[in-house]
Amino acid sequence: MSIQVQKSFAAVSEPSSGQTPGTLYLVATPIGNLEDMTYRAVRTLQECDIIAAEDTRQSRKLLNHFEITPRKLVSYHEHNKHNSGPELIRLIAEGQSLALISDAGLPAISDPGQELVQLAVEQGIAIVPIPGANAALSALIASGLSTNRFTFIGFLPRDHRGQAELLQGAHAAEGTLLLYESPHRIIKTLQAILEHVGNRRIVLARELTKRHEEWLRGSVEEALEWLDEHPPLGEYCIVLEGQPQEEAMAEANEWWQQMNILQHVEHYEQQDLSRKDAMKKVAKDRDVSKRDIYQALLHEDN
Repeated sequence: MSIQVQKSFAAVSEPSSGQTPGTLYLVATPIGNLEDMTYRAVRTLQECDIIAAEDTRQSRKLLNHFEITPRKLVSYHEHNKHNSGPELIRLIAEGQSLALISDAGLPAISDPGQELVQLAVEQGIAIVPIPGANAALSALIASGLSTNRFTFIGFLPRDHRGQAELLQGAHAAEGTLLLYESPHRIIKTLQAILEHVGNRRIVLARELTKRHEEWLRGSVEEALEWLDEHPPLGEYCIVLEGQPQEEAMAEANEWWQQMNILQHVEHYEQQDLSRKDAMKKVAKDRDVSKRDIYQALLHEDN
């Protein structure tokens, strides 16, 4: 593997004679409120040679609102990305600048774009993000749950087995979990969370930045009771509490509870740790001093 260094310039470059590759711009668009469009995003869309949109009909409404007349507007979405991607990369490699947008928010986040970025990296094409609105992070910062560490999950798999595997894997995550869900699947998703993760604190953020923005805070069970009486409407961001520290410590400690101190030390020695390092880890697991572990080993040896 070789290191790759990219230096990007914020301004959109003029089309070249084809000797110098163009740039791929990843442009954030509003998630509901058009006032969240940035000046930089508008300028980038005005100046780029090509705009690649998830849904050109939806994107034309945005472009028209900001009086942007694209030089070329093309479709790039989940169903044509394997054919369109290489062609778009070819155009960028020939010197044209391309702006990628999704229907809402940041491209490549639960939307097409990741594959195009990977192709651009492989071809040594400069990639410039144009930041802006993002539903998951907007929900997180206003949720009241921890923002120190978080995991973005996006949409859960549709099949029960896939949901179970993902949620069981996320069960022990210390940080807050962020998910997206549609109104017709939100109840089933909350039921899956309750089954595989537990009745933790949760925040449902609905219709973010829009006229009917709504926040529901409580436990998973309380959220299900609310939705049973108030039919779900609009798109949801789910902000789920990570594993409480007490629960995490209890689960982490379970594996050595049946061991005596000598067995505990030998467990770590079998992982190629020295006796000294193994004793340090045992002392940390048991929340005692290393001297206590040393004295216990002396006693067992005698």
